Amino acid sequence: MTGTSSPRPRDARRVVLFDFDGVIVRGDSFARFLLAHYRRSWWRIVLLLPAAPLFAAAALTRGGRRRVLRAVVNWALLGVGAARYRELAQTFGRALARDTRNVVRAACAALGAHRHAGDRVVVVTGCEETLARAILDELGFGDVELLGSQLAPGRLGMRIALHNIRFRKAHRLARHGIRPPWDLVYSDSHHDLPILAAARSGVLVNPDRRTLARVSARLGKRLSVIEW
Repeated sequence: MTGTSSPRPRDARRVVLFDFDGVIVRGDSFARFLLAHYRRSWWRIVLLLPAAPLFAAAALTRGGRRRVLRAVVNWALLGVGAARYRELAQTFGRALARDTRNVVRAACAALGAHRHAGDRVVVVTGCEETLARAILDELGFGDVELLGSQLAPGRLGMRIALHNIRFRKAHRLARHGIRPPWDLVYSDSHHDLPILAAARSGVLVNPDRRTLARVSARLGKRLSVIEW
């Protein structure tokens, strides 16, 4: 179904979706969390170094990159249970949000304006949910719905249970009871084409030429571009 083929029920709120990293906050929040955690546990880096050439080779393919990501996350969170992870992620998220250099104020203003207008605002992100929730709470968006990546406890520590990227975002939205066409999507990435293409209109944030070309080819006049 395309973003223009189904009318919205007369009494329904507009559905506005926001990507998170690169739109509301700068950079990759979970990657920054992992880097900070590795720096605190320097021994993890030392033991991981011999595998660096294998990781570099594997990262040349999409499947390899997924395996490398899982390995890096698993090693970082080895021995870290659910309660400890929650504490670490919430502490890091609050600190990140308090540093204004990490926050895109124009995006926060736009999100606030949509919420004030009565729109149903949902943040749909590849960032892990506990971390993203802590950041949003600290920014004053504790009531905004959030669908993100998820970790789950394993025998040796926390593990990736769901990486919420690409088509998985649309699947998560559907399971959450939000089906296309959604009214507006803010994103900075061509990886969000599955949700951008199913929207009545999209906003591409700070795109490079490649991203702009790929997304505009699908959305055409339904796309606008903004620099934040």
